[in-house]
Amino acid sequence: MSTKWFLEADYLQACNCEYGCPCEFQAPPSMGYCSGAGAWKINSGKYGDVSLDGLAFGFAAEWPKAIHLGNGTVGLMFDERATPEQRDALMQITSGKAGGMPFEILVTTFAKFLPVQYVPFEFHLDGKNSSMKAGDLMRIDLEPIRNPVTGEEEGVRIEHATGFIFKGAEVVSGKVCEARTEGLGFSWPDKAGFVTSVRYAN
Repeated sequence: MSTKWFLEADYLQACNCEYGCPCEFQAPPSMGYCSGAGAWKINSGKYGDVSLDGLAFGFAAEWPKAIHLGNGTVGLMFDERATPEQRDALMQITSGKAGGMPFEILVTTFAKFLPVQYVPFEFHLDGKNSSMKAGDLMRIDLEPIRNPVTGEEEGVRIEHATGFIFKGAEVVSGKVCEARTEGLGFSWPDKAGFVTSVRYAN
């Protein structure tokens, strides 16, 4: 039996696709391949008896084609404040070994796993203007999409009933989407972004 776990977290994501990300609609990625980053700030969470409250973790990843076609490369980043027990809990969850969505599906799309990095996380949660940093390895800055004629902020949401990373999210612009970790590096300004809250469990 897998250890029971759950997470309730704020989630930020940005990638190299155009606004809205065609991958959310089962369409090919804008550039033919996927490259992006995501990060979770855990508000409440447990792995067995191990509390995960207040910790953060994230990823930078690339896939040569659409995500579901696999052969991707991923670098995981865990909160440096995590104790050895918490680090093991995060690894069991994100590796898919503990079961539960979205990780048990995501892990099947990767062929290469870079060494886990333990870094400080900084989050600024402000709706569509949220941002985060994972040490010097990853950064996501989000902002509202603006009308190209008037310059006014657009209000766009996605409701994805069968989505496994999120069911609903604010659709935003990834003003900054950067990763600089050994074996993986990219910068995709002003592309697709999402901000939402999630609850996962096995």
